[in-house]
Amino acid sequence: MRRSEIARYLILRTIGNFLVLFAIFGVLATFGPAVYYEVSFRVIQARGIHYIVSASAATATFGDILKEQNKYITTQGTGFAGVLAGPKEQILTPIDTEFDVLIPKIGANAKVFPNVDASDPNQFLPILKEGVAHAKGTVFPGMKGNIYLFAHSTDNFWDVGRYNAVFYLLKDLVPGDEIVIFFKNKRYDYVVTQSKTVDPSDVSYIVGAQNQTQETLILQTCWPPGTTWQRWLVFAKRK
Repeated sequence: MRRSEIARYLILRTIGNFLVLFAIFGVLATFGPAVYYEVSFRVIQARGIHYIVSASAATATFGDILKEQNKYITTQGTGFAGVLAGPKEQILTPIDTEFDVLIPKIGANAKVFPNVDASDPNQFLPILKEGVAHAKGTVFPGMKGNIYLFAHSTDNFWDVGRYNAVFYLLKDLVPGDEIVIFFKNKRYDYVVTQSKTVDPSDVSYIVGAQNQTQETLILQTCWPPGTTWQRWLVFAKRK
């Protein structure tokens, strides 16, 4: 084989290997976080792990805090190790009682950033790297109208791993599941009523948020995971 043919073969093989690796990276970058949360949730179900929202978050006494810490393990910082080897009853402690969302069924716990313009990617994308966004123009806990919280939005597949994936498992919530919001150091309890998918252009729940006669909590994530094709919405009413 001539030297030119060998060089051509090596170049083609290098390009081929690069394309294969790039494809693998693309799949992992897009679906890796979703797989992590999916596996974690299945382990939670298999082990029968039960999450409890901390009673010590806002108004409990120091004695209440000690009692909880002696009985359970806090989920702060345990990660997947806590899911695999931790106790079957674990505490969800709000990250920030000024504004925080907790979902015991899926072990979700995230700080909420208020008054974020849901129509401006330059504003909401940096925030979604840190937590959950509260849509500007919607109401706050304790008020009549729609409280609209959203997370996990991506512009390109290679960016999906950069954004907070705390809402990946919203699809597993069913009517009757509990959602807890802490706002201004006060706890608000909600119960899921329904879930559905909507078109990304449907902003009716934001635009008409203040024209409602009752308080409704709406959680939103992109669907399917790693895309921006549709929006998955979970609706909950105040207990």
